[in-house]
Amino acid sequence: MIRNFKTAVIFAVMSVSTLPVAAQDLLARQAPIDRKMKAVDSVALSRLIESEQLESPAADLYDDWNNKYAHRATELPDSFRIDLRGFCMPTDSRVLTSNFGARWGRQHKGLDIKVYIGDTIRAAFSGKVRMVKYEAAGYGKYVVIRHYNGLETIYGHMSKQLVKEDDEVRAGDPIGLGGNTGRSTGSHLHFETRLCGVALNPALMFDFRNQDVVSDFYMFHRDRYEKEGRVATRLRGVGAEIAANGSDSDDEPETAAPAKRKTVKARYHKVRRGDTLGAIARRFGTTVNALCRLNGISKSSRLMPGQRLRYN
Repeated sequence: MIRNFKTAVIFAVMSVSTLPVAAQDLLARQAPIDRKMKAVDSVALSRLIESEQLESPAADLYDDWNNKYAHRATELPDSFRIDLRGFCMPTDSRVLTSNFGARWGRQHKGLDIKVYIGDTIRAAFSGKVRMVKYEAAGYGKYVVIRHYNGLETIYGHMSKQLVKEDDEVRAGDPIGLGGNTGRSTGSHLHFETRLCGVALNPALMFDFRNQDVVSDFYMFHRDRYEKEGRVATRLRGVGAEIAANGSDSDDEPETAAPAKRKTVKARYHKVRRGDTLGAIARRFGTTVNALCRLNGISKSSRLMPGQRLRYN
């Protein structure tokens, strides 16, 4: 009885042990085919996504694609991460002539950058040209581009447009030439950044004096982007040097000689993984409070790798 049981067990083990060999052989033969099919599927999926992006960039944020309105405000997300990598400064000019915000009794929805007639204007990010129009009482000759990162950028007062509606552009592609068309009192580039049709202060993302973006990403929050925009103007807008060295005051007597202000070049640190406000303050001989004041953040603010912090 025991001998028969042992014989049965040995036979069963031998029978089972032969199955994995055949199965392994089958899997080994099938694996290259599976990998090939997976690669094909990945390529097809990538092409489909790329095709949809080219057809209508940032379609998850915008309901339609039209060439009728330069901008039309729609509902903003509560928060949205804007990828600023792969950017190109729209002009190599470092001279700002007008800030974002209230001006002459109305809201100025962009930054004015000094350019001369004929200067090359470039696409800030890759995307698709949505509008190429002329507006005599406003933007003059202007271009609107919708980008894959969710932003739309507007370039106004150009002397010539070099792209057509529905053209695909890469960051850095020439899209126009500097000019003085439309409602303009001198040659300059009017540059806007919009999310869902709502104007955001370009100084939140662009630092024209340093010809760079402020960080690799900008985390948009609907409940505080306006306050952050005002801070960005103090840090990177017209008069930023004065703001950094003391604001103008009416307390001095009218006969006093104007004080000579020393212009201090703003310096920035690019946050690395593991950086803390305390460590950055020690590295550059400053304080956490000073860092918070210069960058409009609090001691509890979370630092993101790639974020640029001003330290002087």
